[in-house]
Amino acid sequence: MTTTEPASAVALAAPASAFGAGVNPRLARVRARAAARESIRAARPIARSRRRRRTAEELRAVVERGQAQLHASSGNREADAHAVIAWAVREFGPFMAVASSMQDTVLSHLVAEQFPFVDVLFGDTGYHFAETLGTRGAVEIELDVTVIDVRPELTVAEQDARYGPRLHDRDPEACCAMRKVAPMQKALAGYEAWATGVRRSETAARANAPLVSWDERNGVVKINPIAAWTDDEVAEYAARHGLVVNPLLADGYPSVGCEPCTARPLPGQDARSGRWAGLDKDECGLHV
Repeated sequence: MTTTEPASAVALAAPASAFGAGVNPRLARVRARAAARESIRAARPIARSRRRRRTAEELRAVVERGQAQLHASSGNREADAHAVIAWAVREFGPFMAVASSMQDTVLSHLVAEQFPFVDVLFGDTGYHFAETLGTRGAVEIELDVTVIDVRPELTVAEQDARYGPRLHDRDPEACCAMRKVAPMQKALAGYEAWATGVRRSETAARANAPLVSWDERNGVVKINPIAAWTDDEVAEYAARHGLVVNPLLADGYPSVGCEPCTARPLPGQDARSGRWAGLDKDECGLHV
């Protein structure tokens, strides 16, 4: 599918003089980006209104086509991240979102290169590190994306009053379900597809993550463009493009989640072993 939206490149190319004499170039770019974002934010509902959201049956058929085109088969190599994203933009356009934990900004950057001001869904659980929230703010300034904060029904204080303090210690599954899984499921109801940063090298459970699949829990197509990337490839891409990364990655946290449930992994352990440290749990439920 194709859509017509304001060209962000035009707005972002505006000279500093367009924003007043003496404005430094970086501030001019930030202002231009904000203006382009608001223009596209206003236009995107119109683009979505041009057709209905497809049914689950129709979207499953899209998944089958995508798997045939993108997955490895006899004589064909698996598609790279850029090809996967190009396919997703053609298929879903404004009906696609990117999920980001604000650990790094690689996937958001990759998608925004082909679909400027894509909706980036950030699960704001109320328990994030200050560094994660700082990364979220920087992303909105530095990247051609539209960050959407996905929040739980209850604030932390309301949850404590209803279920008791530190539910994440007593029943982490219930806490994740309320603060991560249910809000994201609700947010995804308006889309046909979401792109995630799931990678095969992260855990044994993710070792066979496909590029494209049907997400039964959320009723959308799930796309993992960088499934085949290693940690080094992610870091190299971020460095090459000067992307914002969560400062905690340089402080011994190779995988960043909620502050009360995230620790530095012990030497020799996999990157996600610091998530829910000491518990038989390494997934919040969004990707299982």
